[in-house]
Order: sequence, then C-alpha cells, then structure tokens
Amino acid sequence: MEYRRLGKSGLPVSALSFGSWVTFSTQMGVEQALETMTAAYDAGVNFFDNAEVYALGQSETIMGQALQKAGWPRDSYIVSSKVMWGSVDNPKPTQRGLHRKHVFDACHDALRRLQVEYLDLYFCHRPDINVPMEEVVRMMTELIHQGKVLYWGTSQWSAQQLSEAYGVARQYQLIPPTMEQPQYSMFHREKVEAEFAPLYDTIGLGTTTFSPLYFGILTGKYNDGIPADSRASLPGYEWVRENVESERGQQQIAKVRQLMPIAEGLGATMSQLAIAWCLRNPRVSTVILGASRVSQVHENLKALDVLPQLTDDVMTAIEDVLGNKPPQPEAY
Repeated sequence: MEYRRLGKSGLPVSALSFGSWVTFSTQMGVEQALETMTAAYDAGVNFFDNAEVYALGQSETIMGQALQKAGWPRDSYIVSSKVMWGSVDNPKPTQRGLHRKHVFDACHDALRRLQVEYLDLYFCHRPDINVPMEEVVRMMTELIHQGKVLYWGTSQWSAQQLSEAYGVARQYQLIPPTMEQPQYSMFHREKVEAEFAPLYDTIGLGTTTFSPLYFGILTGKYNDGIPADSRASLPGYEWVRENVESERGQQQIAKVRQLMPIAEGLGATMSQLAIAWCLRNPRVSTVILGASRVSQVHENLKALDVLPQLTDDVMTAIEDVLGNKPPQPEAY
C-alpha cells in the first residue's frame, strides 16, 4: 500500500480507502461489513469513511459494530463522519445543518454509533448558507480542542467557500479545514483539476476523492444494459439509472468501450484503470472505494499495480478518448 500525506498535515492516509456510502445497510450487514473492511485493512487500507446521513445513521452503526468485532488497535486506522443532512427522516431545523447545535449533537451521535472516542476526520458534508462561516469554523475548532475530532474538512464545497473558511480561521486564530472530499473520476474532473488548483499550494488542501468509477459507468458493467444486481437497480438510486440511460450516459458508455482495450493492454480491468488514473494525480490524497464483496476489494486494490504502468504515452491515449481535460486557471 502507498501512503500519502493528507494535504499539508502530517497524517499518512492510504492511497486507497474504504467507504460505506451505498453498501452498508442497503446491501450489507455487520458480518459482510467486517469481511470487506478486514480485507481492506489487511491490504494496508487505513481510512474508513462514513457520514451521519448514510442509511440515516445505520451505516455508522454497522461500521462501529464491525470495528468492535475486528478489535484493531485504535491508533492503526482512521475513521470519519460527515455532518449536514441529519440522521432521521424529515429532520427538524435543529436536526440538520451546520449550526453549532447540530454539529455538536451530530458529532456525539457519530462517536456513539461508531463506538470510538474521537473522529480522525470530520467533514461538513455540504456548505450551509444559513450559518455564518465563523460559526462553522469556530465549532469545528472547538471539537478539535475538546479532543473529539483531529482534523476537520469539507465535502462538495466550492473553492470560494474553502477560501472563506480559511480566511475566517486566520482572522480569528481558529483551525482551518485540512481536506475536501470532492467527486473525481475520468468523467468528473473540473473541481479537482481546475477549480481547486490554486488551493493546493496556497492553503495546503488535501483531497479524499469519491466515486472514481462514476457510479459504476467506468466499470464497464453498463456497456450492455443495467444488471439486476447493480446500484442502478437499488431503491433510492433511480437517479443512477436515469444517468446511465440518458444521452450523456450513453456517450460516456461509448467512451468506456474505447478505453477497455487500453485497460486490457495493461492487463487490467476497466475498474482498475479508472482508479489508477485518479491516483496518477498527485493532488489526490486518497481515493475512496466502495465494495459489497471481498472479491471487489481485492480487485479494486490491484489498481495500485496498474499505477506504475500509466506512462505519459498511456495517459495521452486515455486523454485522446476522454477529450474532457478542463482548462487550467490563468496565471496573472
């Protein structure tokens, strides 16, 4: 396993990490979660990602029970949660958002469900325009000072919002965000490669990217239709099916068909190529993977073997197929 620093922090995070977004509760119980997490941990994965809203708290409960059964030393792994949407159906105003009360309550709920004494990483799952930025940064700083959180970050924030949070932290001598969790894949590149470009060096932003397989399209499994056991067939994920069946989705599938010979030429699966491509970007601290079976964990982790094969010539061949490289910000 390769380990990378999380932004400018000294925290070493495994280049590939394990997330529970879709699978825990909807596809997996505690025993399956334990099996897949153990397969990842034994291969060197040290970061396990979660959120209050995933299965309305059940995902964290399952992961917490799996961690207890695994019995790993607490100092050997990193666990996260995210706050914003709440963990109940139809949350009341005080049960969601980034105001001090919900962030405080949600942190304690996450600690209880995950059965840990502190969160290594705590993300603001989306920006909250109804809460002053100073309140958000101050509350996250207080949680760190209380020893309940080690590093705080954001997910799906804009570069402007991150810059504002950083500025507030510096103005009031608070702790700025360390990392952002954006979507990143061959088909979703703008934010990581262009919008955030000025932030990596100026504020030392780390990234814990998700959806490297673009909701399954980059696996190639939708090349001939929608399999019955795929995410696009799950209740609540009708939007994935709509995306696959859309004109844009069909254009992306056509590109996947063109990419598959490149993967085959490297002795890799399409999934492994897509994951390794994300890792080729040095601004990526870690790529979060999901898996519902141990075999998927093992297959996806082999992307690390593909990474050294992604020479400049191979990357050019991939770029020729994708044709979507975002323009870089102009330097003045």
